[in-house]
Amino acid sequence: MPVSPSREQSERRDTRGRLVDAAASLFSRHGYAATGVKAVLTAAGAPYGSLYHFFPEGKQQLGVAVLERGGDFYRAMVESFYPPGVDVRDATAASFAGAAELLVATDYADACPIATIALEVASSDEPMREAAASAFGSWLDVLEERFTTAGMEPERARDVAVELFCLIEGAFLLARTTRSVAAVHVAGRAATAAVAAGLADGGGAR
Repeated sequence: MPVSPSREQSERRDTRGRLVDAAASLFSRHGYAATGVKAVLTAAGAPYGSLYHFFPEGKQQLGVAVLERGGDFYRAMVESFYPPGVDVRDATAASFAGAAELLVATDYADACPIATIALEVASSDEPMREAAASAFGSWLDVLEERFTTAGMEPERARDVAVELFCLIEGAFLLARTTRSVAAVHVAGRAATAAVAAGLADGGGAR
């Protein structure tokens, strides 16, 4: 029986999605360089050759897709913590508290696989470096917009967004290596204070 075009398209999207999901998991767990194409195909349950069908440029193109999808996913998570009109101080405290809970619930699994991959490839793979930079930039854009709307001066809002990013990523690294969320709580207090100071200096909500 012939396969309908819509079903065929759905199956193609499903196969591509499985490849990206499998690669994301393997890259974050074992590293980009240490993960071979065969391992990705096996984990995805995809036939040999399917990777090059969807990603003609090979593993690098797959890596870019992993970073792009991860960037979209985590940008949506940032937006969920900082919906329009939210009290950005409360949202900041809640986001760090949520990060600590997630680390404990996942037994300190990789909280930000994009950062893990980016650290490995930033100096050796320009397309993947650009994809990671674009992902991180999209998160910073959300924070900057929310902070500016709340009353911070635009330049200060960008600085505070960068500060929060550095605090959470550093806290994730320390938490995973020490298997303790103490660093996340310390970083959360520092981040909330930075947001409050930025609002005070900009004449925003107090």
